[in-house]
Amino acid sequence: MTVLGLWGRRRGGMFAAGKAGRRGWFAGVDKLLWWIPLAMIFIAGILIASTQRQAGYADWYQHWITAAVGVVIALLLARVPVERITRWQWPIYGVMVASLIAVRIIGVSALGAQSWISIGGFNVQPSEFAKVAAILLLARVLSRYPVERPVDLIRPVAVIGLPWLLVLIQPDLGSSLVFGAVLLVMMYWSGMPGAWVVLFMSPVITAILSGAFPLALAVWIPLMGWLAWKHLPWKRIGLAAVLAVQGLFAAGTPWLWNNFLQPHQRARLTLFLDPNQDPMGGGYHLLQSMVGIGSGGVFGTGLMQGHLTLLRFIPEQHTDFIFSAVGEETGFIGSLLFVLGFVVWIWRLLQIAGKARTDVESLVVVGIGAMVMFQVVVNINMTIGLGPITGIPLPWLSYGRSAMVVNFIALGLCASVSRRGISSQGRR
Repeated sequence: MTVLGLWGRRRGGMFAAGKAGRRGWFAGVDKLLWWIPLAMIFIAGILIASTQRQAGYADWYQHWITAAVGVVIALLLARVPVERITRWQWPIYGVMVASLIAVRIIGVSALGAQSWISIGGFNVQPSEFAKVAAILLLARVLSRYPVERPVDLIRPVAVIGLPWLLVLIQPDLGSSLVFGAVLLVMMYWSGMPGAWVVLFMSPVITAILSGAFPLALAVWIPLMGWLAWKHLPWKRIGLAAVLAVQGLFAAGTPWLWNNFLQPHQRARLTLFLDPNQDPMGGGYHLLQSMVGIGSGGVFGTGLMQGHLTLLRFIPEQHTDFIFSAVGEETGFIGSLLFVLGFVVWIWRLLQIAGKARTDVESLVVVGIGAMVMFQVVVNINMTIGLGPITGIPLPWLSYGRSAMVVNFIALGLCASVSRRGISSQGRR
């Protein structure tokens, strides 16, 4: 019995799988899985329309049109077993890598990044589709080769490393971070010890501490060394490797910060700490976003009634900063309901993953959950001033055709796993 199978059995009594409905397209539809994103999309269309009231264009309705197309795609995918789809993981992965390379050659630039390809008059963002393609291949790899030894890290890191690098050099830092989050969560779900997750993430924390709190490294690096000694095989080799990596990041980060990053890139990563340093430049987005969210109060101004939204004080509000419109027009209560909606949706994915019939299906659902939740956390933190501006959209709410279609592809894959889980339970 695999780790995933044991996890599902131990928690089987906690999960309600639901009952299969009548036969047809909507047989066995998981209502919680579907209705939460659909409700968010409906309200998001109104919020996007609100951001465009004084604009010289109005394309908010395309948010709903794209969602309608996405629903059809998701319903089709829900009828296909995920195992059958993952058999094509290498061709899918190959197309994904080719599209990311094509972005560097014939890509369209916008907002400082070359991330889109123009197809038939539409700008398609391959990095969005690459997330799902990487999850499908990673699920196959980890189901056959779970991470139980340090050498097992080679395969999954290699799978995720290529698209991560191609996205990073666009440059699209936000999307590249999603790949790292997906990798860590899926490896942990496959059986990797929790201490290894901490060690895997530790160089990032070391890099941050080396610039912000260098004295803290005197405690942090020995702590990571102790963790390596306790939890890694080949203790001396593991300890030496961890200390070498920590030292490299501690010494190399300040040099890279001063010599590799441009001033505007450094500002983008640090302005959230004090956006008043540049209130009319890099800090403008964040300051206006926080003012908009705060002006909503407890209950908000009402849909289509936001004053800052009406006057278009917040740039890119219909895409990356849509949560500022949520805060202004629905208030604290509405914002809390949206956050709870995401939490419940992720909780439902964990239920589905725990009841999945195969390790591959379980890993696909967990990878999708990690992808969505990471984007939610980073985007909301960005809009309320708790994190740097990274350009990550808010799933279901931010305007964007590629992101919306990918979200529905992900939903269709999860619905497929849920449907098979319900049908298999019904036969017992």
